[in-house]
Amino acid sequence: MSIPKIGLALGSGGAKGFAHVGVIKVLKEAGIPIDMIAGSSMGALVAVFYAAGSDVERLYQIAKLFKRKYYLDFTVPKMGFISGKRVKDMIRALTYNRRLEELDIPTAVVATDILTGEKVVMTEGPIAEAVRGSISIPGIFVPEKMGDRLLVDGGVIDRIPVSVVKSLGADLVIAVDVSPIKVQGEVTTIYDVIMQSIEIMQHELVHHRQTASDLMMHPAVERFNSRAFTDLEEIIAVGEDEARKHVDAIRALIENWKEQKNGI
Repeated sequence: MSIPKIGLALGSGGAKGFAHVGVIKVLKEAGIPIDMIAGSSMGALVAVFYAAGSDVERLYQIAKLFKRKYYLDFTVPKMGFISGKRVKDMIRALTYNRRLEELDIPTAVVATDILTGEKVVMTEGPIAEAVRGSISIPGIFVPEKMGDRLLVDGGVIDRIPVSVVKSLGADLVIAVDVSPIKVQGEVTTIYDVIMQSIEIMQHELVHHRQTASDLMMHPAVERFNSRAFTDLEEIIAVGEDEARKHVDAIRALIENWKEQKNGI
C-alpha cells in the first residue's frame, strides 16, 4: 500500500519562528512523519537543526541558546549593522559542519538574491552559509555572498515555501505561518522600523500561499515581538497548541490520500 510523503514548509517570522519547534514536537509525538522540509529565514534555521538529527529536546535547548548576545556582532554600517559571522559559526557548530545534501531528510533553504530579485532554493552546499543568507534581514544583517549571488532573507520573496516542499517530492504539504503582525507594538529603533515594514509587506504575500498547501497552521503568535528573543518557551508552547488542533485533520488527509491512491 502506498503511503504519502509528507513535507513541512516553515515560514519566516523572527523570534516567532520558534513556534515551529513546538509544531515539530507534536507531529513527532503523534507519529506523523516529516519526510522533507523547507524553510525561509527562521523557518530555515529550525529546518536544518531538525534535519541535522536534533531530537525535540535538543531543539528546545538550541532555542534557549538563541539570545541576542550570542549572535549579534555589530559592524560599521555599510550594507548592514550585523556582520553575521557569529551566527554563522553557531549554525556550523550546531549542524556539525555538514552540507545540506548530507542531512537526514531532503531539506531546502530559501533565500533572495538581492542583485537579481530571484528566489534562491538551496538543497546542496554548506548549511551555515545557506542559512546565514536566508536569515539576512535587509538593512540589519550584511548580505551573505555565495558565488556571484548576494543573499538576503528568504521571506522577502517566499515567506512560506510551500512550492519548494512540493518540488522536493512531497505528496502532502503542511505549512506553518508565523507571520501575524504584533499591532501597536513599540517601534523605537531603526531595527524596529525595518522589521515592522518587512512584516507588513510579507503578511500580504502569505494570503496567496494559503491555498497551495494541504493544511496551513497559524500559531497564535500575534502578541509576541518578532524582534525579541525573550519569550521563546511561550512561543514554542503556542506552536504545540496549534499543532495539536490539527493532528486529526492531518491524519484524515493521510487516510484520504491512501484511499485515492490505492483505490480503496
